[in-house]
Amino acid sequence: MEDKFLWWKDGIIYQIYPRSFSDSNQDGIGDLPGITARLDYLHDLGVDAIWLSPVYPSPQADFGYDVSNYVDIDPVFGSLKDYDNLIRAAHKRKIRVIMDLVLNHTSDEHPWFIESRKSRDNPYRDWYIWRDPSPRGHEPNNWYSIFGGKAWKFDPATGQYYLHLFHEKQPDLNWRNPKVQKAILAVLKFWLDRGTDGFRLDVFNAYFKHPDLPDNPSTKWGLRGYERQDHIYDGDQPEMIPVLQQFRKLMDRYAERYSVGETFYATPEKAAFYSGDDRLHAAFNFTMLESKWDSQSYLKAIKEWDRVAGKMVWPNYVLNNHDNPRTVTRWKDNEDDRRAKLAATMLLTLRGTPFLYYGEEIGMRDIKLKRSDIMDPPGKKYWPFYKGRDGCRSPMQWDDSSQAGFTTGRPWLPVHHNHKTRNVVAQSKNEHSILNVYRKLIDLRRRSIALQRGDFALINQSNPNCLVYQRKHTKQCMLVALNFSQRPQIVKLDLAGSDKWVEIFSTHTLQKAPDSLSTLKLESSQAAIFELQTAK
Repeated sequence: MEDKFLWWKDGIIYQIYPRSFSDSNQDGIGDLPGITARLDYLHDLGVDAIWLSPVYPSPQADFGYDVSNYVDIDPVFGSLKDYDNLIRAAHKRKIRVIMDLVLNHTSDEHPWFIESRKSRDNPYRDWYIWRDPSPRGHEPNNWYSIFGGKAWKFDPATGQYYLHLFHEKQPDLNWRNPKVQKAILAVLKFWLDRGTDGFRLDVFNAYFKHPDLPDNPSTKWGLRGYERQDHIYDGDQPEMIPVLQQFRKLMDRYAERYSVGETFYATPEKAAFYSGDDRLHAAFNFTMLESKWDSQSYLKAIKEWDRVAGKMVWPNYVLNNHDNPRTVTRWKDNEDDRRAKLAATMLLTLRGTPFLYYGEEIGMRDIKLKRSDIMDPPGKKYWPFYKGRDGCRSPMQWDDSSQAGFTTGRPWLPVHHNHKTRNVVAQSKNEHSILNVYRKLIDLRRRSIALQRGDFALINQSNPNCLVYQRKHTKQCMLVALNFSQRPQIVKLDLAGSDKWVEIFSTHTLQKAPDSLSTLKLESSQAAIFELQTAK
């Protein structure tokens, strides 16, 4: 039973930004039928689950992260029937479906908030966080919105401010109200009953604020007021744990369901704290996503996460998502895919669940936009110091047609100009493409108990440009060698001389490895995987 495949633990989760994945009705915006039509591609790629960024009804002030109805589908993406069809089609291919739940705040067009702002004595008033002005007539405290400006919006009709840690059209829910908690649990049950396999909880550890709403200390430098504060009172409150326990109790009533939280201002310790048998199944630690391209930076991040997670928490690894520049764009690698192939090898061979952002498997780069083309609210506000998140949300590049096979209409964001050569069809035909590297790695991981469940063991070696580690299971042992340098490197390994190793994967030409692997030569940006051969 120990080695039985468990999709969220042993598998690979693929994040889809629905607006940008595949457009079935040619209106320029991706939709659920478009995703359903691409499931065979995802099955062939080898992923085990897809995570959908929000598809609920929304005014789209923050592109779906401002929800106006938690129990329906926005017509721009389709309908509940389309969602049910997606679930059935995905399950037929043994692909699970994870929904994004945005529960820290709603849209200001949600019926709950429309009622809440009608009067101070409205039954829904306490569903949100309303406060009187300060004695001087200012905001109730010094909190800032992460989207810029103060976190309070004055409502002249009732003479109070409401709290919004994000956009002013995203008022924060009052999680201290039991009626809010009950309503949210009903939302989870609604989607679980439709066959949804799990949830990604957006900024979950910000649900609760200190009951007295004291000022946050301002101790740091930052472009935005939010970045200059220590966030002591606007998140990570102790009341979060009982709520997570309620979530988990509900989830455990359904077979093999999964919950993962976006840890706001994440640290490995914080992510581990919120994970466990009676909490979330997992919480994101973004240290590797934030690391620079350097073997020692990644080594530090991996060792710390593996140590903190220990045996009680199952770790996860993220190199990219909808809020950050794409992997290769961060490294400024132009059209060279060698580093991207190495990163793929690292992501898919570490101990933990890998999360893969759509398009990374073909090495998509960020698009460049003029100020007039920016759609992301923070990008509009902070241009040119911060250009927003639009760059990593461009349409998926399926083929070399005018709109990359994403749509025949005008796409909501421009298609990258490199789609003529960087697309699924072209890379499928190229044995050495990054897409086929991903396919090989995913297939290898699926067949390897060591890569799925094995312990992580760092190998002693003296070359600071390289990272070498083992994944050790009682039934199998794998060794992974990564050269982060753009020059060939020699690595001397502290391994038993009598062990026989066979190279089973390489981003370069496969070679016959010396039996002992005491000295290993790695080419520029090469990643290689070796398997220990045991006597029959």
